[in-house]
Amino acid sequence: MVFTTPLKHDSIKIMLLGSGELGKEVAIEALRLGIEVVAVDAYANAPAHLAANKSHVIDMKNKDALLELIYLEKPTYIVPEIEALSIEALEIAEQKGFHVIPNAAAIKKTMNRKNIRKFAAEELGIKTSKYLFVNSHEELKNAADNLGFPCVIKPVMSSSGHGQSVAKSAADLQSSWERAKEARGDASELIVEEFVKFDYEITLLTVRTENESRFCEPIGHIQKDGDYIFSWQPMQMEKEVLKKAQEIAERVTDGLGGRGIFGVELFIKGNEVYFSEVSPRPHDTGMVTMISQSQSEFALHVRAILGLPLDFTFLGEAASAAYKAEIKSANPHFDVPDSAFSKNSFVRIFGKPNSHKGRRMAVALVQDEAEKAKKRAEEIVKNIRLVNNA
Repeated sequence: MVFTTPLKHDSIKIMLLGSGELGKEVAIEALRLGIEVVAVDAYANAPAHLAANKSHVIDMKNKDALLELIYLEKPTYIVPEIEALSIEALEIAEQKGFHVIPNAAAIKKTMNRKNIRKFAAEELGIKTSKYLFVNSHEELKNAADNLGFPCVIKPVMSSSGHGQSVAKSAADLQSSWERAKEARGDASELIVEEFVKFDYEITLLTVRTENESRFCEPIGHIQKDGDYIFSWQPMQMEKEVLKKAQEIAERVTDGLGGRGIFGVELFIKGNEVYFSEVSPRPHDTGMVTMISQSQSEFALHVRAILGLPLDFTFLGEAASAAYKAEIKSANPHFDVPDSAFSKNSFVRIFGKPNSHKGRRMAVALVQDEAEKAKKRAEEIVKNIRLVNNA
């Protein structure tokens, strides 16, 4: 492959739509190859803005504003990193010859839980939990009665678990309804899912080009209200179960097509594997790959986008833990113990311009035997203190 120089008339250019902590790592990996990076987000000084060659602040849900920026920058690749954007703009851009990663149809399917669930369960015939879609509180009650308690209630479109809850009884339905409706994204319709009493859940990072697909070691994770708290790699699995998981991940990602990395979320119950969701981009639980693999999920995403070989080495067991802010601050400072930086551990601070309670601001990464790594990563984040220096 011939690589170019940034900020020239013929530069290879990636436009990131969404510039959070995951986008920042993609930007860094692209910059290492001399790729020009244009980072876009809804607010100024987002993490990827700090690393990119250029940055823009627009409402990405506004079709006209997004198309205007695409026509202005003329990116070689348009790389969505969030769900809250205009799919119509991406479809138009693709029709005009712009390369959307992985492709506009895949983005349309995966950004909406209704689309991807119907695609996986009804078109591909993959095992999922039972589910119903509802548009009113009355329909929610009927769906919960039909599926039974507990049940999982989510907006059809949201990110990082926003608006998701588990209703354990009919008494919880009102609060679940309100929580879903207050979520960012599209809460006009909700999905109600049967609660699968799974043994564990995994993220199976699947990276593909038109010529090949590769799997990373399975990632175990703990989520709270649908948001990642801890992850570790590899998740210990029976070989036959892992093979089933890989077959499902390959069917889903081949069905979606295109290039890039996909975070395929799966539930494991005994020898059964249930498809849950898929993100056509790096996954938050996959931040552990920054210490566990020779090529992180971000580096693999960039390689796949460019059509480069996808070879990498698994370096060893590791874990990650998210640090979430305890306070609101317009100028957050972080007191991180020096002991967090050792021969097998470090912290990545995302550089978000402000914090609020529960906002993910940093990640601790540890390489060690999985159980030891999890405990150490948890210890590191417990000892980080956010100081309001406004």
